[in-house]
Amino acid sequence: MTRIWSISASRKPPLYRVVCLSRIGLPTMRLTPWFVKAGRIAFDKVSLWIVAAAFCFSVTLLEPFLSTGSIYGQEVTVTEMTVADIQLGYESGSFTAVEVTQAFLARIRTFEPYYNAFISMNPDALATAAELDDIYATRGPVGLLHGVPVVIKDNIDFGGLVTTAGWEGFSSDAGGVDMVPDDDAAVVTRLRNAGAIILGKTNLPDFAGHGTRTTSSVAGRTINPYNVDKVPGGSSGGTATAVNASFAVLGLGTETGGSIQNPSSAQALVGVKPTYGLVPNEGVVPLSGTYVDVVGPMARSVRDAALTLDVIAGPTTEDLATFSSAGRIPDGGYLLALDESSIEGARFGLVGTGWRDDYLPLDPVTEEHYKNAVEALKGLGAEVVADPFQGSGFVELYGERPSVPTQGAHDMLVYMLGLGPDAPFNSIEGWEELSGREYTRDRRGDRETPAPARPSATEAGDAYQAWRHQIRTLFRDVLEEHELDGLFFPQSGVPSRPVIEDPERPDYNPNNWAEIPSNIINDIGVPTVTVPYSFFDDGTPFVLALIGDMWSESDLLSWAYAIEQATRARKAPVLETVPAR
Repeated sequence: MTRIWSISASRKPPLYRVVCLSRIGLPTMRLTPWFVKAGRIAFDKVSLWIVAAAFCFSVTLLEPFLSTGSIYGQEVTVTEMTVADIQLGYESGSFTAVEVTQAFLARIRTFEPYYNAFISMNPDALATAAELDDIYATRGPVGLLHGVPVVIKDNIDFGGLVTTAGWEGFSSDAGGVDMVPDDDAAVVTRLRNAGAIILGKTNLPDFAGHGTRTTSSVAGRTINPYNVDKVPGGSSGGTATAVNASFAVLGLGTETGGSIQNPSSAQALVGVKPTYGLVPNEGVVPLSGTYVDVVGPMARSVRDAALTLDVIAGPTTEDLATFSSAGRIPDGGYLLALDESSIEGARFGLVGTGWRDDYLPLDPVTEEHYKNAVEALKGLGAEVVADPFQGSGFVELYGERPSVPTQGAHDMLVYMLGLGPDAPFNSIEGWEELSGREYTRDRRGDRETPAPARPSATEAGDAYQAWRHQIRTLFRDVLEEHELDGLFFPQSGVPSRPVIEDPERPDYNPNNWAEIPSNIINDIGVPTVTVPYSFFDDGTPFVLALIGDMWSESDLLSWAYAIEQATRARKAPVLETVPAR
């Protein structure tokens, strides 16, 4: 039987979004509120009635999969719900996976029109939950994330659903051609094998190309639940808003240069930017897949982030770079390695102008919060070293970073070839033929796209790798010289930026998140974990960034756990039920 997702049988279908996906032989449709203006498609009244009829029909098909007469079933409180809460609820029989999924979908229906976290929804979410309930009743949980509602960024493939990467050219609703992969990205396969329920795919700026705001040509602007006048962070801002607003328990983001850290910082989340090669990139629309792109967890707690990393990390033949992680993952996993006392005796480097020459010195308000955090760190038994990179030549060497012109075209072609034989297209040329448009002109203006040469076969690629080895060696030399276990930085040099800024301001820059770790840590390939510490007066969070050498995720998560347990800083946002400004 074909199963079609629906939220409510007792109310009219929500006009902000209806998804009837290619998997069931119907075109994807998306209705949006009037106040989210960018990149929208207008539907006439006839289309609206067609969608409404399809929605009502979906309810009829869905009813056999529900455990109660009401679509909502038993009331479940999902705000700030953790994986442990869900596991305990299933063990005690307090609720089922269907009831949990219904509760999250109901919350999405209520608040999503105002926060705009999603690009599309998974039509099979409730059916998957019902199947998981059947399995649980007979043989227990299928994996570490059994029945846990999760979201994924819409540059990560979910087989049969459209992957837009935020760009209207990959969305038929927006006048483009749907990019539909045959199968899941490797990380999505791992999530589903662990029992996760993928609720939907989240918004991102076109091709993940913005680190401050999350506004796409497909779905418009995503809002920060803490303060609708402040940016949500980018480019994984849709995932951040969905997790922060408790539209899901956790989510996946991607990062090339701050795209997990920045929205995690803007929204008080634990974000894990892993070592390059720890988590597979297969099935992810690339920006720099050859060198720096990573996929990582975004969660409201360190435990949930660590557990998710346990699920998605490790070698796979789908991404040969992951074989570099063999033997680098803790035997018992990242979750079991968490230790509240881990900071005692550790030694950390503090931020300073030896690390970078922009975004420093810190904004005075940020500086005050950072000083308090450093004192708290010392109170947990740590030692600190001020500006250990000073005089090392680190800033100067980073300024010599070479570019690799062919990597973007190469990485995109590799990705498209992996879409599968049943995909609508497997190359830029295939997309151009179907769309009648020029990809290069649409994406790059009049700039010519280089030939997709493998970067390792070019002199530019050789130069980048040589430079990368040099700066990674210098990074390690500084840590060794000062006997540092890691770095303890503020993630941002200033509080969250306004959504709308004055373009006449002398220092105006539309992509201006004051990211302290990025893009440096991305080029070096080392991991970073964010953890909330406190809140500014405007209601936005001050978040720390813990940085270590390659494969140090276990230490970083353990330190983050110690800070989290000592501060209990995270708090749930109060969501609005009026249109965001």
